[in-house]
Amino acid sequence: MTPIPNATVLAFDFGTRRIGVAVGNTLIRFAQPLVTIAGDSETTTMAAIAALVNEWQPRELVVGLPLHADGSPHAMTERARRFARELGERFGLPVALIDERWTTEVAQDRLNRNRAGRSGRAHRDEIAAQVILQAYFDEHQRDAADT
Repeated sequence: MTPIPNATVLAFDFGTRRIGVAVGNTLIRFAQPLVTIAGDSETTTMAAIAALVNEWQPRELVVGLPLHADGSPHAMTERARRFARELGERFGLPVALIDERWTTEVAQDRLNRNRAGRSGRAHRDEIAAQVILQAYFDEHQRDAADT
């Protein structure tokens, strides 16, 4: 999927307990952590996501796709795919899946280096979503340069 020019994009680091969210723009191609949604139930989770979609008016969504280190799928892979499909159907927006291997480790490393800032798992999930979204922007920037 080619990003829409000058569009807001929301990205999600999907988890069964928490979903990290990041926001960015395809024009400047810069992602920033936004919020972590604590998923008490699917209803409250989707309501929180709907509020973010309403507030930010994204034209695209990105969901991190969890895979084993060797690239093979595991139990969470299909759950993340279902989540992505549900987002696309519910909000009528295109949804891209981006390999999220190592994003939690990268996010934790950033938190460890920035001890003065926020810490904890919730913020780590937001940063992981930021890493996912930045990878999406970077991947498509390379694709555009290759053409």
